[in-house]
Amino acid sequence: MAQTINRPTQPAEHMQAARRSAPHARRAPKVPPDTLGGIPLKPVYDEQDAAGLDAARDLGEPGAYPFTRGVYRTMYRDKVWTMRQFAGFGGAAETNARYRFLLEQGQTGLSVAFDMPTLMGHDSDSPFALGEVGRCGVAVDTVEDMRTLFRGIDLGDVTTSMTINSPAPILLAMYFAVAEEQGVPLERLGGTLQNDILKEYIAQKEYIFPVQPSMRLVTDVVVFCTRNVPRWHPISISGYHIREAGSTAAQELAFTLADGFAYVEAGIAAGLNVDEFAPRLSFFFNAHIDFFEEIAKYRAARRIWARHMRERYGAKEERSLKLRFHTQTAGCSLTAQQIENNIARTAFEAMSAVLGGTNSLHTNSMDEVLALPTEKAAQIALRTQQILAYETGVPSVADPLAGSWFIEDLTTRMEQAAEDYFTAIEERGGMLAAIDDGYPQREIADAAFRYQQQLETGERVIVGVNVYEDTADATPPPILVIDPAIERDQVARLRRLREARDNTSVQNRLDELKSAAGANDNTMPAILGAVKARATEGEIIGALRDVYGTHRESPIF
Repeated sequence: MAQTINRPTQPAEHMQAARRSAPHARRAPKVPPDTLGGIPLKPVYDEQDAAGLDAARDLGEPGAYPFTRGVYRTMYRDKVWTMRQFAGFGGAAETNARYRFLLEQGQTGLSVAFDMPTLMGHDSDSPFALGEVGRCGVAVDTVEDMRTLFRGIDLGDVTTSMTINSPAPILLAMYFAVAEEQGVPLERLGGTLQNDILKEYIAQKEYIFPVQPSMRLVTDVVVFCTRNVPRWHPISISGYHIREAGSTAAQELAFTLADGFAYVEAGIAAGLNVDEFAPRLSFFFNAHIDFFEEIAKYRAARRIWARHMRERYGAKEERSLKLRFHTQTAGCSLTAQQIENNIARTAFEAMSAVLGGTNSLHTNSMDEVLALPTEKAAQIALRTQQILAYETGVPSVADPLAGSWFIEDLTTRMEQAAEDYFTAIEERGGMLAAIDDGYPQREIADAAFRYQQQLETGERVIVGVNVYEDTADATPPPILVIDPAIERDQVARLRRLREARDNTSVQNRLDELKSAAGANDNTMPAILGAVKARATEGEIIGALRDVYGTHRESPIF
């Protein structure tokens, strides 16, 4: 079982001696003259900085084109954002217990974190999974695991987000199968599948198949959900992992929206009208520590998306123009040193997301830089959102920073930086060609390198890391440890399932999937059939790999 343990502590007299040896005064670092992303900042802004702003054209009202100020008229006054804490560890039973705890604490949506073998399409008994089962998320090999994961939770009453990409159609099919077993029709299901394969090639690297067949699988999900699961968001176009890989805010904005445009073009090429599926596309952004830059990023994102969808792709429905997004506070901003400081970082980042108009939010736990969050740390992270929602007054007014000379200038500059990247991407033949050429990968790597240089020279400050270090040996915090028995139990369950199921039926369903993949039919019905026959994730991935092959990344220098 997962358990929380305490590491040995240092004797109190040792800690006191260390504190006595610390300097009494330290020189305060300088405030940087630019944003975290390198946009220069003036010390004072005035009306001249917003002189080119046309309020009607560039801002509008909340809930109206171009949606710079938010996608709803009153934003949070009637209903606050969805509080969707990301969680998953060990086996399905352990994660189910965490979900129940979070729902009891007031969480309003579920979000599934899968372990690395599941993310990479390996069953728990694969040699590639050894030592990794349940470590960074929950292990899900079959529909039986998915059923356990949501035991006692009515899938018709909650919305669920699943962060998975290459195997996304398979895990979604498992979820649909469990819903059907619960008697919940697909038309009632609400939730989000990440299913954003392009950012995997750019940043997170959890890819399996080559780019073109991967895009085909993404499009199959979009088409299937458009026609059968109308409340489901079939893609969550993710800038979060682009930012975690080291991008600037402007790069996160540009590459995420460029990926979104590529998915729109793929949907249209598959025969869908843009207004059929665009309203169900969603986005996932990072809330980093540079407060105002993040707010400007979200506002610019809505304006860019609305304009391009109307003018470039001919969308006519208002819902197609509205960019809705989930936000997660920045994991890469958390520090192992003085981890309590992470509570403050997360609170500021969450506030920037709310002031920027997020539709749902995950707040990171202070200890997840060390391990998966303990129950107490997860509760504090959720309470951070609840305090922000119900005590601070921040959600009472839609886009309360609108009209600020600084905010409007920064929003415009973020928009222009993104447009410059769009031009560079088009010059390279579009987003898929740019990824194949390594363009966004190089841009992100260069930005990450510059930031690391700034930290090493002291140009950028991280409190507790390169300034205001604590010279005392702090009491190590309790951390969540995954019992190795969880992996053994998961493997044993998987082997028992293989022995008990109808293996002839499984093989027939896998053969049908290969035929569908080779014939360019929509693969979702065949995947759903294989899942219901109790085929494992690894077996389904293996069948698709026989048709599509695997991706090998070209080195980028």
